[in-house]
Parts: sequence; structure tokens; C-alpha cells
Amino acid sequence: MKCLVTGATGFIGRELCQQLAAAGHEIVPYSCSGQALDDGTATIPIDLRTDSPDESDMACADVVFHLAGIAHQQAPAIDYEKVNHQAVVRLARQARIAGVKAFIFLSSVKAMGTAPGPAARAEGDGVLPLDDYGLSKWLAESALSREFRGGDMSVCIIRPTLVYGPHVKGNLQRLARGINRGLPRPPEIGGRSMIAVGDLCRLMLTLAEQRKAGVSTYIASDGEVYSLRRMYDAIRRARGRGRGLAWCPRWLWALACSLQDRRNREAQSAWSKLFGSELYSNDSVLRSTSWRPVLRLEEYLSRGEEP
Repeated sequence: MKCLVTGATGFIGRELCQQLAAAGHEIVPYSCSGQALDDGTATIPIDLRTDSPDESDMACADVVFHLAGIAHQQAPAIDYEKVNHQAVVRLARQARIAGVKAFIFLSSVKAMGTAPGPAARAEGDGVLPLDDYGLSKWLAESALSREFRGGDMSVCIIRPTLVYGPHVKGNLQRLARGINRGLPRPPEIGGRSMIAVGDLCRLMLTLAEQRKAGVSTYIASDGEVYSLRRMYDAIRRARGRGRGLAWCPRWLWALACSLQDRRNREAQSAWSKLFGSELYSNDSVLRSTSWRPVLRLEEYLSRGEEP
């Protein structure tokens, strides 16, 4: 296959390009920065707020993997709208005109809005997101579903849960640093869904090869429940350290989270980030495809990888 990839130099894009190259596929990589891939392959710089991929590149592509977007950062609402919504629809239309066979859009579970409770949610269990990031992804998904349903081009919307892998930033990295500084073992509360970046990219390849006509939406998760304690124990075990001491009572964790909220004043509380439940079901993708996740966090860390 000839594959056009946007966001090729991102955390997920680099892994996808490696898997595509290993499988013998031809890659046309686009990125915001224009930086080279890990193997030295040059990428084509693009600003998706105003530009689109070259028509000749699109005309030769069998599959478009659209990974580029503005993620969880404090960006102006108009940028989320232009990049995460308008650019997605514009690229999909360009792909259809060019005769592309499959358009893979990397969305987010944040397009499903805030979970109403601790139960695992399926694709149809979403509510309207209230934040600019989630709303922009929801608007893009809704536009694709309206415009491309019943068409010949395969349009796959993938909603990844929390993705981990080499050099990932975020909560796992902060947890690893906390363990280095003597963080006590957390209480067993809450849990969230996750997926290894390698498994996520294998799913994208599976969907590109499957090419089911019309629009399909899938949650990407390994099906496990990861509490903060499970992640903490996995990191310590991978480093050859014994089980940490749970000397900090729950009320002290709650107090520390409250103090953190006073300093940061973020929309989501620190307690919710650490001990909340955010679970998603992967039943639909397991029923509809041959893809199966092969990694769990413990197995990934046991290979000597760092979060």
C-alpha cells in the first residue's frame, strides 16, 4: 500500500511509520515541524490550519492515516476548530475525490464527553463534550459520519484510550518520577483503560487492510483496568524493587490532592486524575476485526522500557 500519514513525527506517528515500513508499505509522511523520521526519512512540512497535502501525493495514496491534531494543551478554541475539526473534514473530502480507498482518523475517547459513572462505556455511550479539545474531536466525528456514511471510501474513526509507549509524556512519566522520589504505594481506588502504542498502530493497519465501506467507529483499548496502584506496582516490579509501603492514609492523599487543586485550579480535580474511573469497552473492535491486543503494561515494562 502507498500510505499518506499526517502527524508522522508525533509519538504515535513515529511508531505507525515504523510498522508501515517494516511491512513493506510506501510512506508519504507529513508533519507540522518537517523533522525527519527516526530512520532519517524526510517529512513534508504542513500547517493544517491553512494547508492540505499535495494533490499528487493524495492521488497516489491507497490509505490516508490522519493522526495530526492539537492535543491536550491550552490552545485557542479557534485552533482546535481549524485543526481538529475543519482540517479533518477537508482532508477526507480531498481523499474521496482522489479515489483513496481508506481514511483512518485518529480521534479520542474525549469525543465521548465526561463519563457519567464508573461503568465501561461503549462507542454509543457518549455525551456532548464540554472542553474545546473533546468538542473539536466530536464535531469532526459527527461531520465524517454525516457526509461519508454509505460511501465507497472506508472511513474508520479510532478513539484511543490512554496510550503508553517509549518516550511518552504525561501521568505515567510523572508517576515514575514520583516513585524515584519515594512516593508511597497508593490506595486501590478507581481505574482507567489504556493501550500500548504498538497495539494501537497494529489496529490502524488492520482497519486499513479491512477497508469496510462507509463509516466505522471503534474504541481502542487492551481491555484491562489500570488503577494507580496497579501502575505503581508494575513500575516498581520492572525496576526490580519490592512492593512499596502504603503508609499514606486515604485522607492524606485527599488532602494533598485538594492542595494541588488550589495551586493549579484546573477543570479536572487531582483526585479524579489519580483515582477516578475512566473505563471503555473494546468489545466492538474485537467482534468486528481480527485485531487483538498483545501487550499489557506489565509486559511492556518487563522488557526494560521506561514509561
